[in-house]
Amino acid sequence: MNLDEAQAMATAIRGEIAKAVVGQHETVDLMLVSLFAGGHILLEGVPGTAKTFLAQSLARSLGVQFGRIQFTPDLMPGDILGANIFSFQTSQFTLTRGPIFCDLLLADEINRTPPKTQAALLEAMQERKVTLDGKAHALPSRFMVVATQNPLEQQGVYPLPEAQLDRFLFKQVLTYPSAEEERLIVATHGQRTGTPDPADLGVAAVASLKKIEAVVELVSRIRLADEITDYVVRLVRATRETADIEAGVSPRGGAMLATAARARAVLEGRDYVIPDDVKLLALPAMRHRIVLSPAAEVEGRTADQVITAILETVEAPR
Repeated sequence: MNLDEAQAMATAIRGEIAKAVVGQHETVDLMLVSLFAGGHILLEGVPGTAKTFLAQSLARSLGVQFGRIQFTPDLMPGDILGANIFSFQTSQFTLTRGPIFCDLLLADEINRTPPKTQAALLEAMQERKVTLDGKAHALPSRFMVVATQNPLEQQGVYPLPEAQLDRFLFKQVLTYPSAEEERLIVATHGQRTGTPDPADLGVAAVASLKKIEAVVELVSRIRLADEITDYVVRLVRATRETADIEAGVSPRGGAMLATAARARAVLEGRDYVIPDDVKLLALPAMRHRIVLSPAAEVEGRTADQVITAILETVEAPR
């Protein structure tokens, strides 16, 4: 896979998703960066902003095995991972695999379930395996989680623990569409009853696991100059040195940001990373990895505002 082929595949995927989802171009690009960087993405937004539909359309365009879990307050870890069930016919335990055994998992409304069940995803997201009764079971090599959640200020939700949030490469906040986009949504979907299947809207598979693997391998060969590496480190360390942040970005967060910058370079058709790759990805890559200080919260400051101020303060390489 070369850069031109990777770009062509990304363009084709965007085109297929656009058949079903109006707008949300920035979110689609972040999902592609996450896919090619081997990461996971958390989509946050009010109901009705196409979070679930985006994940379904992405899976359809990739042609991969898709799994969905609707998170609810009574969901148990076994409902996600599966269980070893005893068979009286064979007098043996047989593994019944849960929905997590797939290529792309939609964790829908992940903050509707208690932390005990949320934690069932930790090992899977980090190591791409699950352990049941002391035995490890491998997940697909390109296993990816697209999680959705409603804003935490809404009722009936459980905030994700910091360790869980740190597993996500990006947290993307979806906003309402523009007036023109919303008119197109109403005109296109206003006559439908229920949520359509992306396949019914013409979304077809334009990729494959083999091609995705090839792009991931290409990302690993993208050049990351020393000055870009230093820039990433300075940004990450700056989150630990400001009084507005109680807990800054982890070393893992910095490494994942660098990998994401490589993936974005591939989407742009470059075999090297530039400072803008890091700048444009820093906010979605870090907003969920910091804990604001009590003073900053009292003053009404947000994570986005604090990170934006850091980006303006830390000088980028020329």
